[in-house]
Amino acid sequence: MSSVRVAINGFGTIGKRVARAIQAQPDMSVSGVTKTGPSHGCGLAQRLNLPLYCTSDDLEDIAAFEKGGYNVEGGLSDLLANSDIVIDCAPGKMGQSNHQKYVDAGIKHIFQGGEKHSLTGLSYTSSANHKENIDAKGTRVVSCNTTGLARTLIPLRDATGELSVECTMIRRAADPGDSRKGPINAIAPVLKVPSHHGPDLMTVAGGIGITSLAVAVPTTIMHVHSIVVELPGGHGMTTDSVLDLWAKTPRVISMSGSIDKIPSTAEVMEMARDIGRPWGDLHEIFVWTDGASLDGNTLRYFQAIHQESDVIPENVDAVRALMGMEHDWRASVEITDSSIAASLV
Repeated sequence: MSSVRVAINGFGTIGKRVARAIQAQPDMSVSGVTKTGPSHGCGLAQRLNLPLYCTSDDLEDIAAFEKGGYNVEGGLSDLLANSDIVIDCAPGKMGQSNHQKYVDAGIKHIFQGGEKHSLTGLSYTSSANHKENIDAKGTRVVSCNTTGLARTLIPLRDATGELSVECTMIRRAADPGDSRKGPINAIAPVLKVPSHHGPDLMTVAGGIGITSLAVAVPTTIMHVHSIVVELPGGHGMTTDSVLDLWAKTPRVISMSGSIDKIPSTAEVMEMARDIGRPWGDLHEIFVWTDGASLDGNTLRYFQAIHQESDVIPENVDAVRALMGMEHDWRASVEITDSSIAASLV
């Protein structure tokens, strides 16, 4: 099959990362990225040799790029006409209007977790429901937190049976590049109970009954989950076998806070920078081995989520699902991750 042409509508925190990951794939290419107007992000697109388009088809909006010193290929309609699939990385709550544009253009589409499941009626995470997304017209990659829950809970469900889960999420207040929001000297509980993350997980994974609480704290680098799982009886698992299960799970990293000297998210992100990925990203979910304990049927553990990047490889796998390129999720994950790693050598 020839290289699939992938459009990226929105070249911000998620979009620029998705574009780099798509560029690394042997079976995909970036047909173009969009910006609303001239900005430093346009310069990044040019440095990465990514064709630049305007999110609008309005001629005045397109002309503004030229006035700002950036070459632009056209508007969103032009980009969609030259693409096989579009990944929507626009700010949240713009999905409804963008969705109609994609439907009108007859192009397959992938949204992010900031949109509701009802927008497409289908959601995606690689390990949970890759096959259900094969050849679909559109889907939504679930949020960073939901992706993190799926990564560690689905292998537990597959190994032991139906799970009952309580999760408390300690959430970053804002992304590092966003100075407009977030508590400065406060801890802000999310007063919608349960938070949306538990129900969101159940849009992609059966056999996991979960409720979730969330609280925002004054940090920008990661989320932390405190998770309590009731495993079904007779599973024969131990703390060590749970850790061994995660060690064999793609996109999960398990390390010791004490032995490996990684006691907090600060050290996790320093380790991530040592990996050498662009922007110091950590696509994997980080689990503290010495923070995991199975007592009878009750498993307790902590995990950390890099909110800017854990969904990036999921978007790549979602392209393969919707385009019918790979039916085995593990095979897709291997292609995605090895190609990203090879691009850094």
